[in-house]
Amino acid sequence: MAYRQTESTSRRLADKRAGILKAARELVAEGGWVAAQVDNVAAKAGVATGTVYRHFPSKAALCAEIVATVSTREVGIVCAVADADDPPAEKLAAAVRVFASRALQGRRLAYAMIAEPVDPEVETVRLDYRAQLAHCFQRILREGIMRGDFPRLDPAVAAACIVGSFMEGLIGPLAPSTGTGPKASRHLVDQIARFCLRGCTGATEATP
Repeated sequence: MAYRQTESTSRRLADKRAGILKAARELVAEGGWVAAQVDNVAAKAGVATGTVYRHFPSKAALCAEIVATVSTREVGIVCAVADADDPPAEKLAAAVRVFASRALQGRRLAYAMIAEPVDPEVETVRLDYRAQLAHCFQRILREGIMRGDFPRLDPAVAAACIVGSFMEGLIGPLAPSTGTGPKASRHLVDQIARFCLRGCTGATEATP
């Protein structure tokens, strides 16, 4: 008779996997990808190194899962802004602002998510993260074009440019060797949002 996991066993395995993933994510948030060595993750999660490998075949697989998990959360937040009932220009500025503000609040993890060198396996998931964000902005742009609020741009191209712009604008300030205070962070978020909005509408002000 083939072995079948009980519901309680499956739940324990899922909890163990979630605990390992949480420990790894916290390590990355503290010290970047280099901090997420499997031995470090095992120690922080309170499990044996072999247990980590039973759930994740390699460090790259573990890091890729971190990107997938964090990106799902961040994309959901940006897309919630895109789905609001506000005017498209306001939603575009607000979506950029919420992404940039959250990145600056968790700067070490955000830097790992968008800029820190990674294995090709992780980079593939990171590129998907950018693509998902671009889809959120495409929705805003299409709505704005239909309403006549935005010029007739190619939404896919414009959305990719917006994502590229705000991520590039954040890389320097997020880097571990730099830092910004609250006032400088607010200024940075405001300037990035204004730039992205002006690129689509010609407007000089971004609605908070």
